[in-house]
Amino acid sequence: MVSKFNPEINKIYFIESYTLFHIIEGQGTIQVDFKNYLNWDDKLIFLEKGQYIKFSSDSFTVRKIEFDNQVLFESQDVRILFKHLISLGYIDYLECKDCQEYLQNTIFSSPKDIIDISINQWYWQNPFNADKKEYQVIFDVKEVIDQEFKNHLSVSELVQKISKNNQNINYLLKNKIGVTVKKLQTKKRLIEDQKLIAFTDSSIKEIAYEQGYKDVAYFNKNFKKNTGITPSEFRDEIGYQLDDHFENDLFKLIQEFHTSEKKLSFYADQMHISEKTLAKKVRQNLNASMGQLIRQEIIRTSKELLLQGDKIKNIAYFLGFEEANHFSSFFKLHTKLTPTDFLKKYNR
Repeated sequence: MVSKFNPEINKIYFIESYTLFHIIEGQGTIQVDFKNYLNWDDKLIFLEKGQYIKFSSDSFTVRKIEFDNQVLFESQDVRILFKHLISLGYIDYLECKDCQEYLQNTIFSSPKDIIDISINQWYWQNPFNADKKEYQVIFDVKEVIDQEFKNHLSVSELVQKISKNNQNINYLLKNKIGVTVKKLQTKKRLIEDQKLIAFTDSSIKEIAYEQGYKDVAYFNKNFKKNTGITPSEFRDEIGYQLDDHFENDLFKLIQEFHTSEKKLSFYADQMHISEKTLAKKVRQNLNASMGQLIRQEIIRTSKELLLQGDKIKNIAYFLGFEEANHFSSFFKLHTKLTPTDFLKKYNR
């Protein structure tokens, strides 16, 4: 999906899928995962699910391309665009003629084209002065860290998942990108800790355990060592308020996905909070469970479709029921009427 827009000032744009941002113009800073970047106009930025971006002024104009074809991302080369190492990677639009030709078209060709173009341009830029084989090792390390950071593996345990030669990998990272494996691990854990502290209302204790820490005191001490402030102070400093839009965002999600998604985990993931926190907030704010909210929306949709004249069998399949009689039983359980009786009552 392609869109062009002017971002709202300081709005947090959470990334839900592989996404390209072309910063067409704008003055001020952008922020990605708690790090600010200045003067990024005419840059192509590639972000993956779980990251966020924020713009500090209303002068930005941005083109956004969301990629929905996962097949595009099976190639390991794609990691160089989306797996950021010590800073936010980018493609310089003004130095990439093929990028300009692609993005200036009114109707884009295959999304794979801009990915391939950008990969070639990134290797041409070669920001870390490494060859392709070395880059594959570096991004192997980054990928394992992204997958295993909650398990708090030692450096040797992590490296063994890639190669038995611990010393060579550490030397390669230090020589090419200026940091050790341990430093990359620490950076990844810190960013994910910060996201949960800033953008959820889970307690610090809940976050510590969720992130694989066995001791909350150690979590607090470690966080302060890396940021200079405690987790609670960081939360106050960020000042992100979920309650302002929690209910609205949740109801929009339920309206959009209630026919296909019934699990708490899906909605928690979409809301960027833990399942426990979502269940707790729904109970506190709405005096209901997620199951009740989803069932209410299914019933509401059922009634609308019945009154529109849709066949019961078609409604059942649309709402995710395997059999029409299963839908009828569900409908009667929650309305005290069968679908047929409901129609008779309202069509008198």
